[in-house]
Amino acid sequence: MSEYDEDETPFDAYRERVDRPLTRLFMAYGTDRLGWFSAGMIANFVARMASLVAPVVLGTAIDAVFPPPERAGEFSLPVVPDALLPTQQLPQFWFSVTAIAVAFVVTAAFTWIYGVTANLFAHGVMHTVRVDSFRKMQRLDQTFFDDKQTGEVMAVLNNDTQNLERFLDDALMNSLRLIVMVLGIAGVLFYLNWQLALITLVAVPVMVGFTIWFMKVIEPRYVRQRSAVARLNTRLENSIAGMELTKTTANEDYEVGRVSDASMNLFQRTMDVLKLSYLYRPGMELLAGISFAATFLVGGLWLTTGTAPGPLTGTLSVGDFVVFLMLTQRIVDPLAEVSNIVDQYENAKASSERIFGLMDIPVAIQDRADSVSLPDPDGRVEYDGVSFAYEDVLADADHQAETVIDDVSFTAEAGEMVALVGPTGAGKSTMLKLLLRLYDVDEGEIRVDGHDLRDVKLEDLRKATGYVGQETFLFDGTIADNIRYGSQDASMDAVREAARAAEAHEFIQGLEAGYETRVGERGVKLSGGQRQRIAIARTVLQDPPILVLDEATSAVDTETELAIQRSIERLTEDRTTLAIAHRLSTIRDADTILVLEEGEVVERGDHEGLLEAGGRYAALWNVQAGQIDEPAELSDD
Repeated sequence: MSEYDEDETPFDAYRERVDRPLTRLFMAYGTDRLGWFSAGMIANFVARMASLVAPVVLGTAIDAVFPPPERAGEFSLPVVPDALLPTQQLPQFWFSVTAIAVAFVVTAAFTWIYGVTANLFAHGVMHTVRVDSFRKMQRLDQTFFDDKQTGEVMAVLNNDTQNLERFLDDALMNSLRLIVMVLGIAGVLFYLNWQLALITLVAVPVMVGFTIWFMKVIEPRYVRQRSAVARLNTRLENSIAGMELTKTTANEDYEVGRVSDASMNLFQRTMDVLKLSYLYRPGMELLAGISFAATFLVGGLWLTTGTAPGPLTGTLSVGDFVVFLMLTQRIVDPLAEVSNIVDQYENAKASSERIFGLMDIPVAIQDRADSVSLPDPDGRVEYDGVSFAYEDVLADADHQAETVIDDVSFTAEAGEMVALVGPTGAGKSTMLKLLLRLYDVDEGEIRVDGHDLRDVKLEDLRKATGYVGQETFLFDGTIADNIRYGSQDASMDAVREAARAAEAHEFIQGLEAGYETRVGERGVKLSGGQRQRIAIARTVLQDPPILVLDEATSAVDTETELAIQRSIERLTEDRTTLAIAHRLSTIRDADTILVLEEGEVVERGDHEGLLEAGGRYAALWNVQAGQIDEPAELSDD
């Protein structure tokens, strides 16, 4: 059996190993912004405490200011010394008005301060987390992208970071608001009448227990919902990227069905969360409502009968009863807000697990501590007993990954060309990717100027190696930007010279905006041949001593192929070149030609020598020359 279940990925496995993700989030990203966080907390505390002033002052005024003088009560406020309070009714009235007005101003001012500082903290963390996640993604091995869906990565970089921002901005600060309001209101109520306060707050322990149950039950539902979001994103991204194939094969309904299934899965996972949430929220509001009703019942009987009901003792003033009703109502909102806090907490916890799951994926291909530089390489390339198999992280424990390259050895001296030919699946492209160290060899060594690639700084190796593939990728931007990619400081004159060398200048000049023409996402506004020539111009500008060509003239018409081939011939002059040939005529002048089958070199030599040998290369050459029928085992199509 596989180590992972049907819907699980290696990404999920790392996520499950993350311990206390929100604590880790705060320690890793919150401590640098502790000033903004503390300012927000303090402002939130002041604003919430100031919001309690108005009902307390109003209750005191009802008892002491508004009755006739002979029935006026004592004008006293919590934490305010009596010596500072006026003793006459009119001054007491104006004092009450002023205190209430100041309380509202303080509440508004500190709420604004809290909003600004909390958002600076939360959005700052979100920005840093997103950039760090993207930076880690850039460093991940190519094997991660071989079996990792784009939608899942996008979910981490976008949705998950936004979930963290909402938690840090809303849930964290609302948690403080809840604590301050509950404790502050409880303190005031106990100060006014501890017996009635016990009745008002009797439901709080039940609410706490209800919340603990809710958090325990809803957490796995949030995890499944986040996975469903990632899978839907992946399905949408794949469907949009493959739109041309979908249309040309009349599979629109099939794709709609697949997206519908992924969307339905998300719908069901979301409803699992919402059903529990809609049980929790009304439950909390019901318990808070029971507290309010109990307060109104007991306090109302106390006032209407003039005696304390049941085992209660003492007296209750109208002002105190009004304060109880107002503050009990005030406590309903923050307690009901617990459901949103829990929602955001669980969502943020699942998201932070996914973020740190990405962060914790080990990177195998990276610089060693003692890696050497390649400041000015000559370009001598050696493959010495190289073997390689793609890692299958979802394979059964007893399953051995299939070998793609098997004990391959050859040398390309500086300035020489080595060409690789053979059927599809023979391992040609993998051979070239090993030189770029997108993967590390399992056995043997690849050396550049005598240095094992694993001992060379990655940046130096890749800057010294120019790559032109059969599937040219262009970023959405101008033609000039795409030619400069990797040589961003190049002048416009250098860009034009590179384009001329790639035989791209003429068609670029024919475009309405010339070099400032935007190519669209993946270069969709240009033809395949135009994209290929821009890629060659990009490599010309890079001016690398080692050149890798992966069927750079495939899938273009004959005229375009000739133009591309001329530019490639100029590009390969005095450079060490490793090339995969779609058409053998393009590599007949190579110093060495290797014929690969099933990862092994079955023939080697130059063009004339291989033709004289009359082996597999000769058979393939004769097929392309139109002399015999093509043998199936050598088909490249």
